[in-house]
Amino acid sequence: MLEILRFTDEKSDKFWKIETLGCEFVLNWGKFGTSGRYEIKDFDSEPECEKQAQKLLASKLKKGYTRSELPSGHLYFDTDEFGLHPLTSHPNFRRYFSDAIYYDECDEEAPFGSDDGNDAFKSLQEAFRKGDAKALKFVQDLLEREWGFTYLPPDKNQSNEELKSLAKRDFSGLLGDQIMYSNDQVIIAIAFGEIKISGKMSDKNLALLALDSMERIERLNRLVWGYAGDESFYAATMRRDLMKFMAEQVG
Repeated sequence: MLEILRFTDEKSDKFWKIETLGCEFVLNWGKFGTSGRYEIKDFDSEPECEKQAQKLLASKLKKGYTRSELPSGHLYFDTDEFGLHPLTSHPNFRRYFSDAIYYDECDEEAPFGSDDGNDAFKSLQEAFRKGDAKALKFVQDLLEREWGFTYLPPDKNQSNEELKSLAKRDFSGLLGDQIMYSNDQVIIAIAFGEIKISGKMSDKNLALLALDSMERIERLNRLVWGYAGDESFYAATMRRDLMKFMAEQVG
């Protein structure tokens, strides 16, 4: 079930949305034109979930709400209780990024699974809530101004020897490979995070930077950390899905 309702009178203009998924549903409500509040509820069975959702829908219709649509710029935010969740992700994100890795908060190879990636995504959500998120610029600002890290974006033209040399350099007590890895995790999280929140990417260069970060992590694996295996499932999935999104949505 997916229902979007709107109520307007001389004093208010508000929306109410409910969507079910398995044994859970999300409620999203607030002043029309804002992102509103999100709440997820879970039940013991799908029939019970649908039953309760129908009851809430009927109650809203009885109060004078009418079926409507959300504005095109509607934003999606996760809840503290449930964390990463499809029901609090933009429909466009769910369309292109359907694998479970995008909701994995434990594996550091997942876009939001590492400590740095997860923290970066949470910071991005706050920036979007405040209305001042420019995702590409946000990456450098977060790393340098908020975290005090050196900004080391991936360089496609960097040779293997240059990469290995940079990996051994000391940056205020942290080796270059750690700094590069943190940079890459943040870049990837912000790129996927912007789509998760807004359904789009404001700057194609951010997507390209994320792809370069995935490639640099693979190079670090081979050249610095001694991992000789194939590209990981996580990296291959993210690369495939992001490239498809770029081809069809970014151009």
